Amino acid sequence: MPKLLRSTDPKSLLVIKPSSLGDIVHGLQVIQMVAQHFPNCRITWVARDRFAPLVEAAPFVHEVIHFRRKAGIRGILEVMKTLRARRFDAVWDMQGLLRSGLMAAAARSSEKWGRHDSREGAWLFSRKVQLPPGNAPHHAIPLLLEFARTLSLSGDVTLPLKLEPGPTFAWKSFFEGDPLKRLVIFTDSRGAEKEWPKFGTLTRLIFEKIPDSRVAWCAGSPTAPDFSVPDGRFLNLTGCPFGEMIELARQPSVFIGNDSGPMHLSAAVGNRVLAIFGPTSPARFGPWPIDSPRTSAVVAPGGVLADLTPDVVFHALQELVARP
Repeated sequence: MPKLLRSTDPKSLLVIKPSSLGDIVHGLQVIQMVAQHFPNCRITWVARDRFAPLVEAAPFVHEVIHFRRKAGIRGILEVMKTLRARRFDAVWDMQGLLRSGLMAAAARSSEKWGRHDSREGAWLFSRKVQLPPGNAPHHAIPLLLEFARTLSLSGDVTLPLKLEPGPTFAWKSFFEGDPLKRLVIFTDSRGAEKEWPKFGTLTRLIFEKIPDSRVAWCAGSPTAPDFSVPDGRFLNLTGCPFGEMIELARQPSVFIGNDSGPMHLSAAVGNRVLAIFGPTSPARFGPWPIDSPRTSAVVAPGGVLADLTPDVVFHALQELVARP
């Protein structure tokens, strides 16, 4: 285990984790643990501007430096210029890519740590943390917990992830009532190969078999069920802005969705989560902790999502909701 090079507690920490949504959620869970052990440590985070509002909602992060990724090299240089003027007790490159490595290089610190699986030459700018014990490939949480080991911290992340209240939307009242009968369904993912195509049939089953249930859909692109939904029981937020999507994932509810960032966020804030997997592995990409009674994963037969039936997913949902 790498050891802390200083004899005093860290007073400042720079976290470089610009993206993506799920990775940022995992990083926040680790940093929350660090903040609990070192309450006097000022934490600065470099986040892509798209994801910065989520990081800013974390009460244990004191400053968020926005990275304008769409600005290309100019966006990287802007962040590097800002970091050259700062000194930190420690710098953690949790991204492990060339752009994050350059940012780490610009920051002034005698202690810089990077991912063991860094790519694109990012390993040139930081020392590598160790790999977690056990056989690879590893889930993101154990990988990122190795950064905490450099501060001689042990143990797992704490739940739930504590975030400040977000903006209030007109649909807030839709979620009043029993959270076990308020279901949020995210119908897409970062790749079409990870998207289950039968959420419409599942939604029909929910309306038919769970009395007083309400279902909200969300996705990057507008879509809708192919049947007439009951009045007052369906909310279609597909195609909504990113910030609204983030707030929806945080609502007290039961989350159902593909391998995606919103799935990890909903699990982190304490919701019950039913994650649907095809070509990817829940052991590596599932909601954390893997064996939590609040979460469950359904794996398509042979990894082919088209072969996973709505009845199987609905049965898993019933089992998840019935847990104490």
